[in-house]
Amino acid sequence: MSLRNIAIIAHVDHGKTTLVDQLFRQSGTFRDNQRVEERAMDSNDLEKERGITILAKCTSVEWQGTRINIVDTPGHADFGGEVERILSMVDGVILLVDAAEGPMPQTKFVTGKALALGLRPIVVVNKIDRSDARAAEVLDECFELFLNLGANDEQLDFPILYASGRNGYASEDIEARDGNLTPLFETIVRHVPEPNVEVEAPFSMLVTLLDRDNFLGRILTGRVASGRVKINQPITALDMDGKVIEQGRASKLFSFNGLDRVPVEEAKAGDIICLAGLTTATVANTIAEPGVTEAIAAQPIDPPTLAMRFAVNDSPFAGREGDKVTSRMIRDRLMREAETNVAIRVTESADKDSFEVAGRGELQLGVLIETMRREGFELGISRPRVLFNQDENGGRTEPYETVVIDVDDEFSGTVIEKMNLRKAEMTDMRPSGGGKTRISFSAPSRGLIGYHGEFLSDTRGTGIMNRLFEKYGPYKGPIEGRQNGVLISMGTGEAVAYALNALEERGILFVQPGEPLYEGMVIGENAKPDDLEVNPLKSKQLTNFRASGKDDAIRLTPPRRATLEQAIAYIDDDEMVEVTPKSIRIRKIHLDPHERKRHKRKVEA
Repeated sequence: MSLRNIAIIAHVDHGKTTLVDQLFRQSGTFRDNQRVEERAMDSNDLEKERGITILAKCTSVEWQGTRINIVDTPGHADFGGEVERILSMVDGVILLVDAAEGPMPQTKFVTGKALALGLRPIVVVNKIDRSDARAAEVLDECFELFLNLGANDEQLDFPILYASGRNGYASEDIEARDGNLTPLFETIVRHVPEPNVEVEAPFSMLVTLLDRDNFLGRILTGRVASGRVKINQPITALDMDGKVIEQGRASKLFSFNGLDRVPVEEAKAGDIICLAGLTTATVANTIAEPGVTEAIAAQPIDPPTLAMRFAVNDSPFAGREGDKVTSRMIRDRLMREAETNVAIRVTESADKDSFEVAGRGELQLGVLIETMRREGFELGISRPRVLFNQDENGGRTEPYETVVIDVDDEFSGTVIEKMNLRKAEMTDMRPSGGGKTRISFSAPSRGLIGYHGEFLSDTRGTGIMNRLFEKYGPYKGPIEGRQNGVLISMGTGEAVAYALNALEERGILFVQPGEPLYEGMVIGENAKPDDLEVNPLKSKQLTNFRASGKDDAIRLTPPRRATLEQAIAYIDDDEMVEVTPKSIRIRKIHLDPHERKRHKRKVEA
């Protein structure tokens, strides 16, 4: 059976996973009466809830005697560590672009990686049936993107298909509005080359994904670069320098069939397989026959740009909601994550009670924290900080991001003003149709921490912001942080409606009556720049006198509830987020007011 290995790359929400659903259905992977969930490739709970792909996954379909291995890649740049490794397994890529939105920053990130590896793209303009589709302009934007990314003549001569993933059709005709995906299958078979491999050479394979199984241990996924491998065959693992890390046997081999991993007895060069039997081999290692001494070159991974401190939860309510609260449990979980996710780096602090976790962005670390809290962990999370570097002259450099903002024309002035305050430089501004403007900035990552919530308020929820790591550039100096102070509880107990009613005029509240509070916990945002200690536990003094009209029912404004990402973006340097399986609370690092004042004096000195 002939073989094709392809990756599908696209921006978040451009319809990649929906298209893969239709490829399954039309290739006969599912029975006609089989019940299949929508977006079957998004198998993780968080992926289903957020509607985004977080983990790269392999799958396979058969079409008219050709086996097509498909790799579904994340569309968000924060999960780019997944994408870079995946591209070394495939021989071609399908670039999926929304017919209305066109190529976006994350598309640029992944496409640049694919073109640098010499892969030839197939461009699929998806959602062609949208009322605001502008397929011809989007195609020109794709061509321009390829030119800017340094594509060669062969890569610029790409086939074009117009498709609707939801309705399951693709065509070379821009006006087509029905049909099936046969043109896409034919284009893949015709345009993507078969794997260029040596079947008779000694077995070797580069590990690109790492998974865990409670029964089989480590499962290493990659493409067999040369030779054949059979069950129980002796194998060795080599690091990037060709040094032997471990020796063992291939105890299990799996290939992909639809959504399932299927056990196989043997695999040959070009196949994408999973292999079990080794205990220390990891991503970017080469698995080979014992006689092989040369490692396969692995794609370098872009460095992390953002770090957060994960600490043991030391609040008065610690241990009430979670069952994994010790530093040893947190350490083991983070080390396990760093093992399977090469874009994350974990370092232990001197006090052994906290860990610095460095990653690509707030979303990536936010997903890790959310996953951990669902597993029963309790954590204290610090404000994100960017990782500085030094240039060759010893000057300080910081990460910059390309920010592309789509906003209604009436809000563009506000957005430009706010971005200027955050030391961003505008690089492009153009109308994008329908009363909207597309503005591009080059901005220091530091200035963007915590801006997204403010951006949504400024644009009344209609603005769309896309960010992408650009470069390390010169340090821009101090950037103003949050404008408002916070309201801090001065006691421990349950919030009282009478007290909260009196505090409403002070600012915006984050809590509601009956909620348990503790000293040093942030219960709201102050209307003024300073922090204010308040008493939300004060109840009404009861007397024997009755007064008409004084005891009307108290009506409180509903509290402002922050999601995990909003809370992390909101906090200041002297605050942290307490994360438990049931609650997200903002608190001061030092709960005692005297301790806070002492620490503040020390910082100012």
